[in-house]
Amino acid sequence: MLRLFDPSQDFTALRRDIDRAFDAFRGSGCAPRQAFLPGRNPRNYPHVNIAEDADNIHVEALAPGLNPESLQITVLRNQLTISGEKPAEASAVKAEQFHRSERANGRFLRTFTLPAEVDDAKVSAAYRGGILTITLPKVETAKPKNIKVAVA
Repeated sequence: MLRLFDPSQDFTALRRDIDRAFDAFRGSGCAPRQAFLPGRNPRNYPHVNIAEDADNIHVEALAPGLNPESLQITVLRNQLTISGEKPAEASAVKAEQFHRSERANGRFLRTFTLPAEVDDAKVSAAYRGGILTITLPKVETAKPKNIKVAVA
């Protein structure tokens, strides 16, 4: 049977196949950055840097325009969750007049698996100049130990 080219069906099928491939890839633990596709978690917010030294894990989250009172930070073993709300900016421009709108607003929630277990009683956080800084002290068992080698 001869089938005519139908762009809407073919592109819909292609999109479904690509989404399925990315979902399988995400499930493998090697998730790529989220794409800017409508309806597919278009933005990860806030953007973060996570680093560690011998005693602490340091998180810097780029989150301008937040009300610091809306921030909630929770820690459980090696899981960090940051949530809050970024308010919409008041604008005299109607939504249908925008050519591009990339500044997201609304509620957000991000969870990270940290490279080591942390002492949740000693976690500290500060928000200055649009940057949220979180210091997470490692538990003693997660810190590297120096073992002295005995010479016989």
